[in-house]
Amino acid sequence: MRSWNRAAAFVLAAALPFGCAGRADLETTLEGEDDVSVPPIDTGPPPAAARADKLDLLLVVDNSRNLDAAQGLLVETLPYLLDRLTRPACVNGFGTIVSETASPEAPCPVGVRDFAPVRDIHIGVISTSIGGHGADICSPASSTFDPSANDRARLLTRAASGGAVPTWENKGFLAWDPGQASNPPGDADLGALGAKLAEIVGGVRTKGCGFEAQLESIYRFLVDPDPYLDISLVDNKAVPSGIDDVLLQQRADFLRPDSLVAVLLLTDEDDCSTRDGGQYFAVNQGTDLNGKPFRMPRGRSVCAATPDDPCCVSCAQPTPPGCLDTELDPACSAPFTAIEDPLNLRCFEQKRRFGIDFLYPTSRYVDGFARDVVSNRAGELVKNPLFVGDRPRELVFFAGILGVPWQDVAVDPKALATGLLPATELDWSLLLGDPETGEPPADPLMRASIEPREGIHPRTGIPLAPPSASALENPINGHERTTTARDDLQYACIFPLRVPKECTGQADCECAGTDVTTNPVCQAPDGSYGATQRFARAVPATRPLAVMKELGTQAVVASICAEKVSSPVQPTFAYKPAVDALLRTIRRRLEPAD
Repeated sequence: MRSWNRAAAFVLAAALPFGCAGRADLETTLEGEDDVSVPPIDTGPPPAAARADKLDLLLVVDNSRNLDAAQGLLVETLPYLLDRLTRPACVNGFGTIVSETASPEAPCPVGVRDFAPVRDIHIGVISTSIGGHGADICSPASSTFDPSANDRARLLTRAASGGAVPTWENKGFLAWDPGQASNPPGDADLGALGAKLAEIVGGVRTKGCGFEAQLESIYRFLVDPDPYLDISLVDNKAVPSGIDDVLLQQRADFLRPDSLVAVLLLTDEDDCSTRDGGQYFAVNQGTDLNGKPFRMPRGRSVCAATPDDPCCVSCAQPTPPGCLDTELDPACSAPFTAIEDPLNLRCFEQKRRFGIDFLYPTSRYVDGFARDVVSNRAGELVKNPLFVGDRPRELVFFAGILGVPWQDVAVDPKALATGLLPATELDWSLLLGDPETGEPPADPLMRASIEPREGIHPRTGIPLAPPSASALENPINGHERTTTARDDLQYACIFPLRVPKECTGQADCECAGTDVTTNPVCQAPDGSYGATQRFARAVPATRPLAVMKELGTQAVVASICAEKVSSPVQPTFAYKPAVDALLRTIRRRLEPAD
């Protein structure tokens, strides 16, 4: 979760009736949610005819704090993305680029066109902010609320320069239409299209919700059969109501039944998609009924070591049969302190700390990307809107520019220019470990932790460096850090800011707080620390990666920690490696060149 401004004061909202020991009748069961039997994914060979000459491209941009550097690099990558889609490179029989042409119509001097130039593209942009799920944070109940904290997973048109960007027929998305075949025609000038897209991505900004709902935002826009319009507290339970007809109309206009759909996510945090309904909203709550900071109830003692134990529940829930009575459990005798329950880490190790997993299971999003049927709000199986028109799942792709070292996902961990590995060739034990056995990721940089970690990066042989280390002693994440407030995680990777950011008096800055003196993003080359942020950072993106692992050939994994932030002509500048990997993945599903 994005760091919050510790000086922010949250106004009173409807809060849980917890007593001084953090006790309450905490209800987190949603009727009809987990009882639906979903058919297994068909893992048979893909049909040879699964190709498309249309592309529906959805950009999902994290709009929480301190994403300005990554957003800027994405904007600088967009011309390369558009150019490669509309003017594909010329390749040899091995798929290696051997030449280029000045225009899409010009013949390849060497090799053949990788795929036919895409002449029909819809491009939409959404953010990762969908509100507080019934809590006060990220809602109008907070005095610091910005409307962009709840973008409702709708298409965005706000411009970086102010106002709104004109879109195709005012439908919220851009349309590339060089042949002017649409009615009305779309954009035929690639430069003008790129300028509008850059304005929209820049207009996403960084004032969104710190409880980033990357996966649920995607699901709500593309898949949710009946996305709610509002959510409110009734008898201290969050109740979704209404249907967001605006979103449904945007989805219907944006998605074509015969298109290839590609989702490109940019985020530096793990996913925090809180379940909607019941009292799951509690994990996003900032204040109690008295206007004081709200503290989560503890998990029972057994949760600390074995969170999957049947006796691991919240101290605010009834004692499970056969378990030590709650009144006798020492963990339930006192509420969390502020340092034990920082708002910024409410989405970290929830079952171990709170006895409840407040987030949607990642299987929800695997289903959304891969299954013909999904559950609606009533728990009934209905047709997946993403596959209306019988679009095969082989035409749906999920790419992520995420918190993961590029050294873990590159063909050569010492040379990003060699390209990124296909998702099916990644060593997932590096990134995720084994969730079934509890084995942590083999790459210690991918272990989500408050405490400084130790170990050696497996693919480079470089050891992790302690908080006392010199600048960039570990070239991937700088070094570990000590957080006295215990309100942030260790970094998976960092990347340099082209222009260092002065943090004095700035909330949207990593070096404005008290935990600066061991933070590698605040460290100068001479080893000193100060209020100047010199690097951007990312934490392990565990949940998006878990979805991508299950999607296999439908997934593309890239790092948000760019190797080069200058020299745009270089092949590893900004997020060009992510674009190349995405195109290598989808090219076999685009119409071949004549």
